[in-house]
Amino acid sequence: MPDAVTPTPAGQHLPSWLRMSTSAPPAHATVVGGRASRTRPGLFAEWAGTLSFPDYFGHNWDALADVLTDRVQDGGLTIVVDNAEHLLRDEPPAQLTTLLELLGDVARGDPATLCVILRAGAVEEDDLRERVIAALSPR
Repeated sequence: MPDAVTPTPAGQHLPSWLRMSTSAPPAHATVVGGRASRTRPGLFAEWAGTLSFPDYFGHNWDALADVLTDRVQDGGLTIVVDNAEHLLRDEPPAQLTTLLELLGDVARGDPATLCVILRAGAVEEDDLRERVIAALSPR
């Protein structure tokens, strides 16, 4: 298992439930597509289909939080966002902040509850890291 905290070049740290990787996803992980998640509607559709959300999933942030919270109560969940450099790329930066805050709330700071791995190519990893750190920085 990777270190609990992934250091960033600027010395800032990612929360323990969030990782960045260029490696193959763990076998037990659910892999969602970053390319399909460039927009909020795309993210909701991709995650709902891949994670088999119930038909009543409302395709909004509150509904995503509810479904993921229910899912982690049934046991830990590892989500890998493949090609994560595309994640919410066509949305204003505040949408990535909303997603990361939501995921942090679901994880409650415990990677055994929810672990999210943002998987990108080596070339794209630095740009993705900068976007994530900016999204997680206090406003």
